[in-house]
This record gives sequence, C-alpha cells and structure tokens, in this order.
Amino acid sequence: MSTPLTGGRVIAEILQAHGVEHVFFMDAILRRALVEMEKLGIRRILAHSEIAAAYMADGYARITGRPAVCMAQSVGAANLGAGLQDAFLAQTPIVALTGRQPAAMQYRNAYQELPHEPMFRSTAKHSMRVDGVEQLPHVLRQAFREAVTGRPGPVHIDVAGHTGDAIGAAVLDGYPAAARPFSSLPGFRAQAQARRVEAAAAMVARAERPVIVADLGVCTSGAQRALRRYAEHASIPVVMSLDAKAVLPEAHPLNGGVAGTYSRACANRIVGAADLVIYAGSVIGDHISHNWTLPAQDVPVIQIDADPAQLGRNYPGALGLAGDTRSVLEQLTQACPAAERAAWVDRVQGYVREWNEAAAPARASDSVPIRPERLCAELSEVLPADAILVSDTGYSSQWSGTYVALRHEGQRYLRAAGSLGWGFPASLGAKFAAPDTTVVCFTGDGGFMYHMPELETALRWGLKTITVVNNNHCLAQGTRSILSAYEGSDGRREEIYHYRPMDFAAIAQAMGAVGLRVTRPADFAAAFEQARASDLPVVIDVVTDAQALAPLPWTP
Repeated sequence: MSTPLTGGRVIAEILQAHGVEHVFFMDAILRRALVEMEKLGIRRILAHSEIAAAYMADGYARITGRPAVCMAQSVGAANLGAGLQDAFLAQTPIVALTGRQPAAMQYRNAYQELPHEPMFRSTAKHSMRVDGVEQLPHVLRQAFREAVTGRPGPVHIDVAGHTGDAIGAAVLDGYPAAARPFSSLPGFRAQAQARRVEAAAAMVARAERPVIVADLGVCTSGAQRALRRYAEHASIPVVMSLDAKAVLPEAHPLNGGVAGTYSRACANRIVGAADLVIYAGSVIGDHISHNWTLPAQDVPVIQIDADPAQLGRNYPGALGLAGDTRSVLEQLTQACPAAERAAWVDRVQGYVREWNEAAAPARASDSVPIRPERLCAELSEVLPADAILVSDTGYSSQWSGTYVALRHEGQRYLRAAGSLGWGFPASLGAKFAAPDTTVVCFTGDGGFMYHMPELETALRWGLKTITVVNNNHCLAQGTRSILSAYEGSDGRREEIYHYRPMDFAAIAQAMGAVGLRVTRPADFAAAFEQARASDLPVVIDVVTDAQALAPLPWTP
C-alpha cells in the first residue's frame, strides 16, 4: 500500500532523485516543498531578486553539468523568465518553477495574475502547467528530461497557486519511482551517421589548412579531451568562441586564441586563411563568425551540433554531423588518419606570435589609471591552476576573453551570453557548485551595480568569492557608437554612458565583506593573494582607464 504524500514532498523527492543539491529562489514560492527539501538535505538559496536567482542557477549548472532549479511566485514570474535569457542562449539546463493562481481564479483579475506561458516562450524550451497534484511526477521528470536532451536549455513549470500552495499542500497517493532520472548533460550521446563521418574525413584529408572552431557545444558535451585528442591526431589548429576559451591551455601549440567579434586578431586571421573550417558544437551565430564573414561563404565547412535543425542554417553548403559533440569528435578521430601539417601549424603559430608581440606593450603598461590589458595580464599570473573565471558580458568578456591567459588545463571560463550584470550572481552559483575552488568574477562597475545586493547572499552563505571590478566609472563599450552618434557635434555626451565614481571596496566593507582598492598595476598581485587568504567574500576595486577601448576585430 502506497503512502500518501503532499505535493511539497513529491517535489523534494523528485528533485533529490535528479541530483539536485541546491535550489535558488525568491520568496514566496512552494514553502511546503522548501520545508521538505530541508529534510532531504537540499540547500535553499534565497536571493535578492528573481533574475539573480536565475543567474545563480545558470552558473551552478554550467559548472556541475546537471540541471539547476530556480523558483519564484506568480508576480516574480516575469523577472524569472527574463533571467533565463542567458541560460537559454548558453544552452544551460535549468528547471524553473513559478506559481500561478489556480484555474477557478483565472481570468477574474485575481491577485498578481498574468498569463505566464508567453513570458517564457522566448527563454525556455518548453512551458508546462501543473493543475493537479497527480501531474507532478510526470511533469517534473519531463522537465529534467527536456532540459538535458537535444539542445539543452531551461524548462518552465507553472504550478497552481500563486505561491504554488494549491499543489504543495495537496496529497498524492504515492507515485512510481523513475527508472532512469535525466540528471546530467548530455541526456543522450548520439553519434553521427557513419557515411557523413566518412565524407567529413575525406574533406579533412584533402584540406591543407583546416581549422577547428570550438564552440559552446564542446563544453555542454564535456568534449574538451576528445577535442584535444582529435586536434593533435589530425594536426589541426583550434580557435575558440568565448564560451570555449578554456578548451586548450594558452601555450598549446595548436591554440590559436578566441575568434569572432570579441577576439584576438590572430584567431580571425587563422579562420580567414583556412581552406576548411570545422565547427565543433556550434550553431554558428554572428559572434563566432563575425557576422558570417569568417569564413567566407565559399569556404568548405563541417558543422557538428546536437540539434539537426541548426546544421546548414547559416552556411547552407556545410556538411552537417548531427550528434553529441564528444561522440562525433571521437568518430572523426577514428575515421581520420594521423596527419602532419607542419607548414600550416608554423603559420598559425606565427599569427599567434605576432598578436602577442603587438599586445605586449599594453599588457606591460604601468599607466595610471590602469590599462585593462595590464589588469588581465596581472590576473593571468595569479589565477590558480583550478580556478573558475566568470566574466560579465560586453567589455568584461572582451577584455578577459582576449587578454587573460588560461595556462592550465584545469582552469574554466564562463561568460554571460549577453545580459549585463550576470557575472556576479553567476559566480555565486559557480561557488556553490565548486566550494573548494577559487572562483573569480571579472566584471565592470556597470555590471556589478546590477546585482550588488547579492554580496549579502555571499556573506550569508560564507561564499569566499573574489570579484574583480574593472572600475572605469562608465559603460566604455558604448564610447565609439556614442561618439559616432554625435557626429562631432557639441553636447553632453558623457551623461549617456558615464557614472558617478564609486568606491566598491568601501561599499563591500560597509556590507561586512572585504574590500580592496587597487590604483597601481603593481599592487594587484598582493591584493589578489590577500583575497585568496580571506575567509570572507572579497571585492577588488581596480581603478582603470575610461579611455581604454578594446580593439576592433580583424576582418578579411
């Protein structure tokens, strides 16, 4: 005879069965489930906003490779949905639960009530409703299954009761255990069709100057080692998207750097010179291809991605290999004979050398205010071998993606897919996922101010994160376009993108954290070591040059 269970207990048990150890939420949602989660050892992380809860879940899931859970009540659903935009673009598996008024109160101006499905239509793979407690086991399992299969991403569940109470308090007369919980990425490791792999191997054999463009799917598939084995086996240089920046150590002879719009010139030159481009785990968006100009449309392309609908979308002549990125790279390693491309590899290394030589003066600059290139050079020197570097979007990802050197195979790099302010809450999620690892957030003053209250969350949970604020008192990435908009005319252009100077070290101290202010480049290393030794969250406020602009991408 089965034991009656409340909906709250069912939610907690199914989350536990799927390996969930932390839930990120904004009160008030599913309180009975939160109580049951405590009994099962699931930590409940209260955030200061629904968006921050979603960003924490995003950072957490990217590090663990498992679906993360975030939750908000009815009135917070719109914010939670907005917070999932980055996770959707980054193909992060998340299960997002919201409350909504039960059916009897719909369409009657009920408190806090809006239709939620449209809010999640653009930021979730699927949105499902739970109107009765008997639906819970199936819908929750389906959400986890969808989050990790095919193209991964967030899945939304709308639970009856504006705090989910109509389901949380309802009683279910037991439920069958899942035979196989879908609790990690990827849900399936599908292989590409053998005949297509053979055709790809023939293209590689004919190519004199092939290049692999490693993208997001390499990371979601856990294909880093498979990528390295294939690249070394076939002697093919590798350039990366920002998302895949950490797939090869900086000094690896096949590492050509980050390519695309936020890029190193050497990487774009490599793609521009290639006679075959292999996109590994990529939908080939505008950033990695710099608006589909790299490579040119007549250059042969092989595209590997788990989602068949993406194959050939932007390069119609591409040979598509539909399958899990790791599995397909392993197939290619078997199908392609070992090769030596000494002349091409020498040419690639020459491009890399030229870029390093050109970047050296700015990386070594003693200027005050500090040049961001020098800040990134200093950070490169002190990052531990297992560090996780979490970057905000915009200039934070341009500076860190281009100028921070990841020298160790164990280092990892996460970056925002586009939402300014993502970096700091995401770094907290990453720290929850890897509590014994040094987690560093690289953000700007504009990005940090979005979710600065989450410093209290870090303090409450004893998260020893290190946040490096590139503090130039402005949104510098807009400088070029703002100057262009003024077209040389007089006006108060500064008020469009300048902030009042802020001392984030003093703010951190006032909140109970550690705040360190760095005004000279030579002082950064000591500040970082002090931060690593701290038992509290640390904010390193680095005063940088507002006039420093990231280089424009190399184009053919």
